Amino acid sequence: MANEQLTEGGAAPDDASDRGPRDEAKGGLLGGLVKEVRPHQWVKNLFVLAPLFFAKNVFHPEMLTRSLAAVGIFCLLSGAVYTLNDLVDVEADRAHPEKRKRPIASGRVPVAVARVFLAGLLVVAFGVALATLRMKFVAVAAAYFVGNVAYSLKLKKIPFVDVLLIALFFCLRVLAGGYAIDVRVSLFMFACTFLLALFLGFGKRRHEIAQEHAGKTRKALKAYSARGLDVALTITGSLTILTYIAYTLDPATQAFFKSDQLWMTTPSVLIGITRFVQIVKTHPKAESPTQEMLKDALFVVNLVAWAMVVLVIVYRIRPTAG
Repeated sequence: MANEQLTEGGAAPDDASDRGPRDEAKGGLLGGLVKEVRPHQWVKNLFVLAPLFFAKNVFHPEMLTRSLAAVGIFCLLSGAVYTLNDLVDVEADRAHPEKRKRPIASGRVPVAVARVFLAGLLVVAFGVALATLRMKFVAVAAAYFVGNVAYSLKLKKIPFVDVLLIALFFCLRVLAGGYAIDVRVSLFMFACTFLLALFLGFGKRRHEIAQEHAGKTRKALKAYSARGLDVALTITGSLTILTYIAYTLDPATQAFFKSDQLWMTTPSVLIGITRFVQIVKTHPKAESPTQEMLKDALFVVNLVAWAMVVLVIVYRIRPTAG
């Protein structure tokens, strides 16, 4: 979200001016542009699929196609956001031991090229959205991008507002996913998404303040404390679990899914929350806890197990009538 966003990159000198033409050729402009849009972060855009999945429409060809198109559009918008963020933060990134390796900060992608690339991503994203999806979806996608512009330029510097916006961006993804297939998003889904995103956002900040150059690269971090963020993680993590349990036990949920067994997926949620906190506190040298959790075998296996159990309970391994 931005904001929410973390990166990777190969080794690079502190200053782009130290790179010669041969170094630039080795790096490769195309490879730099691919890194710039952060494909490894696109997993966040799977939240766009939440309405499709929980509305029992995964096996509906038309709805699945529209949802996948929506995910693709948000991936393009996310790439545009990352590019904008790196353009805004280029000088600060050059002072960071890891972020200096980003394509723009390292000089692998020239600033002028990055600006054209940013414009191209936006043209393609909104062109496809206008051609294939409803105007409500387009409006939410536009709100997502405009919100991220405000975040990159100003709001990410305001403590706690930055994390609240990250959570809002996740909710916008879910709302857009609902509009893409004309499915109403429940309050429970919004609540779970918002609380989970707050939890992840506070975890990211908790990880960042432990890093040596934290205050130099993100001014808002000066207002956070390890103890305060630990409390925030405990509260948001607990509320996420409790809200999810309430969702699984809600009579309307059980009636819709024709099952009272969805609560059986709660242990996976508890394991996922606990494991993320462990990653935040035990991987201080990693660039991002959200990036690390996708490399963590226990976390990934647990996530797959959750998805499989939900699939069995909700779909009973059979597609619903279209």
